[in-house]
Amino acid sequence: MKNGLFITFEGADGCGKTTQIELLDKYLKDKGLETLITREPGAKGLGVKLREILLNYEGEVSPKAESFLFLADRAQHVDCLIKPAITEGKIVLCDRHTDSTVAYQGYGRELDIEQINYLNNLATGGLKPDLTIIFDIDVENSMQRVGKNKDRMESAGVEFFNRVRYGYLEIAKQEPQRVKVINASDTIENIHNQVLELVDKL
Repeated sequence: MKNGLFITFEGADGCGKTTQIELLDKYLKDKGLETLITREPGAKGLGVKLREILLNYEGEVSPKAESFLFLADRAQHVDCLIKPAITEGKIVLCDRHTDSTVAYQGYGRELDIEQINYLNNLATGGLKPDLTIIFDIDVENSMQRVGKNKDRMESAGVEFFNRVRYGYLEIAKQEPQRVKVINASDTIENIHNQVLELVDKL
């Protein structure tokens, strides 16, 4: 049985995750490696429906309910997509994963982080990324990049996103072997080279 790799990409909206995932995907494919690009929430199937609710529901959403919806999406995603791909020997490149829930719902919504870690572990069956890259960007630049058309999560406000950014940096301090931070204000090329340096070590 072959074993692939699981790499996750984290950071505020507008930090350049999508661009860097696409560049890394091309690099890996050029080396003859099999990859899978996916995302949370809403990879496919049930996840697409959950993503629609999470990002566009117009009524009030309890922070706890929001967390459980993200966790439901994650459980489906890990069991039906991520684990099978890793078993097939693919390198899974995932836009957001467990650290997003810790940063956004734990630090951002100020829910109990210990409980979120427990629930994340339950949803993933203990699966941990081999590498997590956080693209760090200040809140003002992040909001400028996102623009005026914001979804429900992107409209949470400056104080919320300052807590999220602090949360991401705390996660990196707590798990320095797995989690690496890259300055997202740098050029696309420089960021890509830093990503390659981290990935090539795997």
